[in-house]
This record gives sequence, C-alpha cells and structure tokens, in this order.
Amino acid sequence: MASSTPQVEPAARVPGVTTPAQGPSRVRVWLLGILSFTVLVAYLDRVNVSVLIAFPRFLAEMGLRNNPVGQGLLMTFFLVAYGLGNILLGPVGDRLGPRKTMCVALVSWTVPLVVAATARTVTVLYAAMLVLGVGEALHYPMLIAFVKNWFPRAERGKANSSWLLGQMIGPALGMACFAMVIASYGWRSIYWLCATLSLLSIPLVWFFTTDRPEQHRRINRAELEHITRGKRQEAAKGKKRVQSGNAWRSFVGLIKNPDFCCSAFAFCASASMWWGIMSWLPQYLRVARGFTWAKMGFFSSLPYLFGLLGLISAGVVADRMKRAAPLNCIGLAGCALFLGLGAIVHNGYLSACLLCVALFFKGVSIPMAWTVLQAFIPANMMGQAAGLQNGSAQLVGSLSPMIVGFLTGATGAYTAGLMYLVAFGLLGAACGFYLVLRKY
Repeated sequence: MASSTPQVEPAARVPGVTTPAQGPSRVRVWLLGILSFTVLVAYLDRVNVSVLIAFPRFLAEMGLRNNPVGQGLLMTFFLVAYGLGNILLGPVGDRLGPRKTMCVALVSWTVPLVVAATARTVTVLYAAMLVLGVGEALHYPMLIAFVKNWFPRAERGKANSSWLLGQMIGPALGMACFAMVIASYGWRSIYWLCATLSLLSIPLVWFFTTDRPEQHRRINRAELEHITRGKRQEAAKGKKRVQSGNAWRSFVGLIKNPDFCCSAFAFCASASMWWGIMSWLPQYLRVARGFTWAKMGFFSSLPYLFGLLGLISAGVVADRMKRAAPLNCIGLAGCALFLGLGAIVHNGYLSACLLCVALFFKGVSIPMAWTVLQAFIPANMMGQAAGLQNGSAQLVGSLSPMIVGFLTGATGAYTAGLMYLVAFGLLGAACGFYLVLRKY
C-alpha cells in the first residue's frame, strides 16, 4: 500500500543553501586567516632588509659598510617599484579579481627572493628588490578588495584589523628570529626561507578563496544572507561615492575627490613613519642605544607586538563606534608624539619602551585607514582606489629609509631622521582630522 505522505524533492545544492536550523557558516573568518598569512609572508620578505643592514658581515660582503644611504636604498628601491606597481596595476586587479591577482603576485615575488639569495653584488640585490616590489604591488590592494566584497560595513573594522595582524606578526617574528637564523646559517638563508613560505601560500589562496562570497562552495545561506543584508543597509544610507567608469575616468574621479585625497595623504604619512621605523629600528637600537645583538633582536620585535595590540583594539572599538576616522587620526598623532619622545630621551631602555607605545598607535591607525576608504569607494573600483592610495603612500614612504640615512650620516646622529618622521606623522593627523569632520 502506497504511503499517503507526500514526497519532497531534496533541494538542489547551490552555494548558500542549508537547512534553517543551521547557523551561519564562518567562511569569511577562514578567509581572513589566509589573507593574514599572506601578509605575514610579505612582511617577512621586507623586514629581512632591516635586519641585514645591522649585520656586519652582510655589509662587508655587499660593500655597504659605513654607507647609510646605500643601506637605505635597499628598502627605497623596493618601495619605489612597490608604489608605482600599486598605482599602475590596481585596475588589473579589478579586472582579474582578487583571487587570481593574488596568486599571480605570490608567484611573481618568489623569483626575486631566489635571486637575492644567490646575489654576489649589491647591484643584483638592488635589482631583486625592484622586482620584488613589482610582485608585491599586486598583493596589497587585493586584500582591501576581499574585505570589501566579503564583509558588511559593521564588521570591516575587525576584518581589516584581522588580516593586518600579519603586518605586525611578520616583523615581530622576523626581527626576533632572523637575527638567530643569520648568526647560525648566514644571511642568504633568510631569503631561501622567505621564498619557500611564499610558494606555500599559493595553494591556500587558489583552493580556499573566491572573489565573492556567493561563489564559495562552503558558505551557507545564513552567512550569505548576513553579508548581503549588511551591504544593502550600507548602500541604502551610504555617503556620496566616487563615480566609477573606465580606468582613466575612475582615476580622475579619485584625484578630484577631497575625501580620497585626504585619505591618501594621511596614509602617505603613515607609510613614511612605518618604513622609516622598520628600516632603521634594529640599527638604531644597536648603534645609537648600544644594545647587544641579542637585545637588539628582542627590542626590535617588541614594538610590533604592541602594534598587534593596537590593531586588535582599533578593530573592536571602530565597529562599536561605527566610525573609523577618529581612531585613524588619534593613531597617527599618537605614533608621531611617542616616536619624538623616544628619539630625545637619554635612557636606551626608556627609548625602546616609548617606541613600543608609538607602534601601538601605529597599529591603531593602519586598519582604520582602509576602513575609511571602504566607506566611500564602490566595490568595482576598490582595487584601483586601494592601489592608488597604497601606491602613492609607498612612493612617498620609499624616501624615508634614504632620508633617515642621509640625515643620520650628515648629523652623525639618528635624532634628525626620526624628527623627519614625526613631522610627517603630524601632517597626516591633520588630514585625518578632516575625515573626522566628514563623519567616516
């Protein structure tokens, strides 16, 4: 006897379909973990230079001993290529999508790391840093695009802070560990290590990320609806945005927009302080403050742990405030203030502590700069806008290692170079205050 119970056809499986009893999946959290790992690898690739220029054998082998400008040029060459690449290649990311673009970036920056590991002259090393900068230029704007696509506005403060954890963990690990690795295995070993980690990142991005949440086969309906509902609310009450079009029209629209210009200049100041500190901190502690090699490694990494605390704190507070610009402004001003204090005090340990506080405030400002930008830039031009902001900032910031080196050589002390960074930070805070008035 046939059953009278009607038979229900199972729902076809499409991304986002689950039973109503299930809670939202957490795919976007796993995405942040992958993004943060790629950032950590990228910053290990960069921080090695600052450790190397404090290593006498490397300086002797590359002919850079007693040449602070030449030492600063190692980071400057990278940053010039990185900055130009961000500006020019941002639209490529919008066309290819963040997933493919990030994989291309990871492949393309592995090659110069291998070249650097085998370099016999400083000229080859300079060339490797240029190519490395071009490869990494494709990476950073795609991080901003991923967050814009995957997170509603109410979660972007924490989301930006989360992937940026790699930006602080990378230098903290690098400063502490690279000194020991170099002492045991030689300076070339850290380039081989970085190349290996870069290769390991590629399958993580290719197999476990998608450009948009609706494309991911593991996301369920509850999480997808949570994301799209937040985006609809943002669109309904959003501020006037930059108008998108072709790449040239979008570029013109960006540079004519006062919100974008202030955001970009504030980030230029942020990048100038960041690269000035990262490039010279180990040598500053070793030479100016007289720390031993072991203490230099510890006190070079400690400020980035404070920066990590700043990142986490800023993300939580910004999402509760529903505003990011005030924290960005406070972060820039606080970093400049404590960096200046750290430069003028006489006690070396007190100076190191003040630099830790400066990096805490730097950690506050970095994610907020991107959260502000995501508030008024449409998703389909996020790569170009992030590339232009990051690229211009890195071009300006690329001068910091060289200028700090020049001022150090000219005056015989590090104070003048550090005060250059302080002045830039205060100018950036002034621009950040305009964005506070705009209520971002």
